[in-house]
Amino acid sequence: MSAIPHTGSYYAASANDKVERARLQESIEADVCVIGAGYTGLSAALHLLELGFSVVVLDAARIGWGASGRNGGQIVNSYSRDIDTIEKTVGKEQAKLFGKMAFEGGRIIRERIAKYNISCDLKDGGVFAAMNEKQMGHLRHQKQLWESHGHMGQLELLDGKGIRSVVNTERYVGGMLDKSGGHIHPLNLALGEARAVESLGGKIFEDSAVLRVDEGDNPVVHTATGSVKAKFVVVAGNAYLGKLMPELQAKSMPCGTQVITTEPLDEDLAASLLPQDYCVEDCNYLLDYFRLSGDKRMIYGGGVVYGARDPADIESLIIPNMLKTFPQLKGVKVDYAWTGNFLLTLSRLPQVGRIGKNIYYSQGCSGHGVTYTHLAGKLIAEMLNGQATRFDAFAALPHYPFPGGHALRVPFSALGAWYYSLRDKLGV
Repeated sequence: MSAIPHTGSYYAASANDKVERARLQESIEADVCVIGAGYTGLSAALHLLELGFSVVVLDAARIGWGASGRNGGQIVNSYSRDIDTIEKTVGKEQAKLFGKMAFEGGRIIRERIAKYNISCDLKDGGVFAAMNEKQMGHLRHQKQLWESHGHMGQLELLDGKGIRSVVNTERYVGGMLDKSGGHIHPLNLALGEARAVESLGGKIFEDSAVLRVDEGDNPVVHTATGSVKAKFVVVAGNAYLGKLMPELQAKSMPCGTQVITTEPLDEDLAASLLPQDYCVEDCNYLLDYFRLSGDKRMIYGGGVVYGARDPADIESLIIPNMLKTFPQLKGVKVDYAWTGNFLLTLSRLPQVGRIGKNIYYSQGCSGHGVTYTHLAGKLIAEMLNGQATRFDAFAALPHYPFPGGHALRVPFSALGAWYYSLRDKLGV
C-alpha cells in the first residue's frame, strides 16, 4: 500500500476513490512505461491504450498526488504565454498550428468526462477579471486574437455592470467570459481518468518511485522493488520529477501556489458571490483565482513561492486577498489550506522533446496546466503512433536555461515577479 498520503486538501478529503493501488513488486514488460500519474501521464496512457498500446504507469506517491490533484480546478484555454507570443518565435504560419491546439485541451477533458462517466463537478464558464483599464485593453486584444484562431462564439466582454453580474465585488472594472472555460474537482478528474486507464487494461502502480532509467532499444525503468521493460518511456513528473532526469531539471523550476477552502457556505450567500457559478481569475501577473466547489465552499488561491518551499502560514497569505474580493466572507471558517507545486520555465511555455531514441517528455506548464497537460498526453500518443507533426511543433520551441543556473534561478525569478507585481499594483 502507498506510504505517501495525499496532502491535506479539500480535494483529498472529498475524493471519490480512496483505493490505494499496489506497489510494483516484479519485473514486467509493456509497450510504454509512463512515469507520473498526473494529468500528462494519465492523458498519454489513456490515448495510447485507445490506440492499442500496452501501458504501465508508475507514480512515486498517489494518483494525482502533485499539481493534478491540488490545483485551482479551472479549465482555462491557450497557454501560459499566448499565441501571439509564440508567433514571435515560430512565425505566422506555424503559429496557426498552435492556435488550432490552444482550445483542444478543454475539449479533451469534456470528452473524457462524458466517455468514461467521470464524476468531477464539471461546471461551464470561466471569467478573466480586469483590475484596471490596461487589463481591459489586454482582454480586448485577447478576444480578437482567440477569435482569429477560430475560437468563435465563446467569448463575451463584460463592462463594469456585466462583471458585477457574475462576480459580486467592486474590485474589477470589467472582464471577459469564456463560455468554453469552466471548472472541475481536479483530483476526482484524475482518479476518473485512472479508472478509465485501468478499464482498458492499463496498469497503475503507486508508491513506486523511479530510481533510474536504463536507455537503449528497450529501456528499463527501475523502482526499488521492480522494473518495467518497454519500447518507449514517457516522462511526466513535472514539478515532482526531482533529479531523475538532470537534463530536464536544469531548464525548469518548481514553484508553489497556495489554496484555501472555506466551510460550506449558506446557499444564498454562495449564489450572491458568484451568481452564475463561473470560475474566475484576475489578470495580474501574480494572479488570484477562485470558484465555488460542488458543495458550495469558496475555493480561493494565489501567490507564488519560488523554489517550491512550503509557506509557514498559508491562510495569512490568501485570506487577506479573499476578503478584499469578498468582504462578505469575513468570519467564515477556513476548513482546508494547502500548497502545491507547478513547474516554471523561463519562457513560460511548455518544454516537450525526446531523450535518446525513445524517451519522451512534456513539462513546464508554468501554472497553466489543466488543459495543456491533456493536450500533451494526446500529442505524445500521436508521436508514438507515428504522427509527429504536432509533437514536433512544441519540441521546436526553445528551452532556455535560467540565468546563473540552479543557484540563481530562484532570486532572479522572484525579482522578476516583484517587478511585474509592482506594475500590477500601479496599473502600468
